[in-house]
Amino acid sequence: MDPDLSALDAALGDLDGYLVDADGTDSTQRYLSGFDAPDPFVTCYTPDGIHVLVSGLEYGRARKDSRADTVSRLSTYDYRDRVSEAGPVAGRAAAVADFLDDVGVGSVAVPARFPLGTADGLREAGVTVDVDDADAVTRIRAVKTPAEVDHVRRAQRANERAMATAESLIESATVVEGVLHRDGDPLTSEAVRREIERTLLEEGCALDETIVACGSDAADPHDRGSGPLRADEPIVVDIFPRDKETRYHADMTRTFLRGEPSPTLREWFDLTDEARRAALDAVEPGVTGAAVHDAACDVFEAAGVPTLRSDPDAETGFIHSTGHGVGLDVHELPRVAPDGDELDPGNVITVEPGLYDPDVGGVRIEDLVVVTEDGHENLTEYPVELVV
Repeated sequence: MDPDLSALDAALGDLDGYLVDADGTDSTQRYLSGFDAPDPFVTCYTPDGIHVLVSGLEYGRARKDSRADTVSRLSTYDYRDRVSEAGPVAGRAAAVADFLDDVGVGSVAVPARFPLGTADGLREAGVTVDVDDADAVTRIRAVKTPAEVDHVRRAQRANERAMATAESLIESATVVEGVLHRDGDPLTSEAVRREIERTLLEEGCALDETIVACGSDAADPHDRGSGPLRADEPIVVDIFPRDKETRYHADMTRTFLRGEPSPTLREWFDLTDEARRAALDAVEPGVTGAAVHDAACDVFEAAGVPTLRSDPDAETGFIHSTGHGVGLDVHELPRVAPDGDELDPGNVITVEPGLYDPDVGGVRIEDLVVVTEDGHENLTEYPVELVV
């Protein structure tokens, strides 16, 4: 199912088209073109159609795989001669300008991170280039089609199998002098990450990073963790893979402990789970991301735990937002934070409250949900348990 881009027509105003110059890892490029290539290529969206300009190497595949209405080759516009005469940046921009002229486009909106060299070259050729300050495509991407939701759901199933791998390693480890061991050696964050990545590869997923952080490492929300895992200390496992076929992400965090939690840690885990459930209960169309964040903060503050809402300078307690959108990017709109806008059906968001203090460790519990017409569906089926 192709995305509904009618909102982009309105965002263009008096401009003729929306132009992207990036490789296939750029999510806006992927979304508009439906195409993935390792080198930069050009996509121009217009209300009348989508037009793609690629190298000869990618021409056949783009005609077959992209959602473009027309596909053109750089060679059609004397690309190599122009590069020889004017250099790689100006020569390519001149070819793009002629391509735009062929598809009837004389003015374009571009993403804020559009290549400066291309923009300058187009302007020199008489093309109007305006920066899309409103980030229109990213906002459109925030509302997923049913097919996109299925892509995220599939990635989350793979994610859960990887999480089960991590939990099994922690649960089956032996404890020697307070350190978890496996096959006679200390069980490390690095070893658990390798097994997570192996599982995800078998499931057709890839990932750039995974968090397996123990003890004081877990008190930093984005510390990847390193070294031996220890008994009686929290182990935060945060996995956010990308399906290699669809390019859509999943995201989930669980906190495990092998041994006996301290009373404070047990209280923190229960509070975090309560905050998670309160935030989930708040998720429905028309509610703002800010209101969902407030629901989590209410739980923590009622228990006397600091949040950034109660103390903007807090360094312990709940020191991040409640969540974010997930799709072609692992962090995208909408925000589930103090500045979060209204949620719409089709938004896929995380709900991930947490508590952090180097003297205690860290606790985070994260589910992935889709906003529906009458509430939400939790795409996460993995249980929430501290002690394994």
